[in-house]
Amino acid sequence: MDLHEIRKIVELMNEHGLTLFDLNKKDFHLKLKKGADLDELRSLIGPVQVAHPAPAAHAAAASSPAGSAPTPAAPAAEGTEITSPMVGTFYRKPAPDAPHFVEVGSTVSVGQTLCIIEAMKVMNEIKAETSGTICAVLVDDGKPVQYGDVLFRIK
Repeated sequence: MDLHEIRKIVELMNEHGLTLFDLNKKDFHLKLKKGADLDELRSLIGPVQVAHPAPAAHAAAASSPAGSAPTPAAPAAEGTEITSPMVGTFYRKPAPDAPHFVEVGSTVSVGQTLCIIEAMKVMNEIKAETSGTICAVLVDDGKPVQYGDVLFRIK
């Protein structure tokens, strides 16, 4: 495999938003990664994660008298979560003077761009994996996001 073929693969990765390419042949192995290594990040973050009760639930538990029935949990958030696949800066529109990719109430289809996350000066389009209606936008434009942060809810 020559340098021209590798460059073509990199162009295809960029064109289709791929972050990993792994090619194994009998006597050749090529592995290309773009962005953070998610498996490595998961292994680093996994042991650190600790579940904390929500402040409202904690306050309700502290204020309820002993022996009384516990208050029911808040209803589950409506819709399927669309989470951030990387750490970066969240953008709702492709340019400062452009309209948002989606709004609450927008109908989206599979593969439609929902937002951009900038990571290391690379603009990564985040696309819908399911079709439906956006029922919540949970991050403000220009704000930093972490891997796994909920960006949208879709139903």
